[in-house]
Amino acid sequence: MSMTDPIADMLTRIRNGQMAEKRTVDIPGSKVKSAIARILQEEGFIAGFEETQGTGGKKTLSVELKYFEGQPVITSLQRVSRPGLRQYSAAGEIPRVLNGIGVMILTTPKGVMTDRQARAENVGGELLCRVY
Repeated sequence: MSMTDPIADMLTRIRNGQMAEKRTVDIPGSKVKSAIARILQEEGFIAGFEETQGTGGKKTLSVELKYFEGQPVITSLQRVSRPGLRQYSAAGEIPRVLNGIGVMILTTPKGVMTDRQARAENVGGELLCRVY
């Protein structure tokens, strides 16, 4: 059976891993998931990630979770756009997350980027998730 929302599955695995205080979480890989993990690492929400080729040539992402004084760094990780209700935003209307403290990750014609990068490049797109 195919998965209807693999990005939501990725975010749920990260949330569940943090609640269980795991060090790493393994996720089935894709280009979009790798781009999201790269942004989470650049913004300091995860310690790192590694792509590996699994059996049958399937890609696997191993995400290393980050904690500060025993608490997860990620307070909230929410999916915004979903298969049943896509959410798009123009460059000037991209919502701010906690007045700039958090990050909105979106996919644009220029690739997956944060809300700050999209505003700087004056490009809109589909709102993937909200992180703070």
